[in-house]
Amino acid sequence: MSNSVSEIELFETLSEQIGKEKAKIFVEYMENKVDKRLQEKTSVFLTKQDKVDIIKWMFAFWIGTIGILSGIMFALLSAYLK
Repeated sequence: MSNSVSEIELFETLSEQIGKEKAKIFVEYMENKVDKRLQEKTSVFLTKQDKVDIIKWMFAFWIGTIGILSGIMFALLSAYLK
């Protein structure tokens, strides 16, 4: 069973308690607050371009790491084989 309350149900319940005008103001305030929070959250999501940039940087670091480790291994093997 869902505990969610629709805007209409909230308005009707508040209308009985505090009056229609105050209930309307409160429901509009809550809608605006929820919309604002949703916009804040969606601005945090990664875009496709962000993901492409991350993949490019990861690839660059992998290549760099492989190059450095290969150099170290070559230097150690050269010293060991002499």
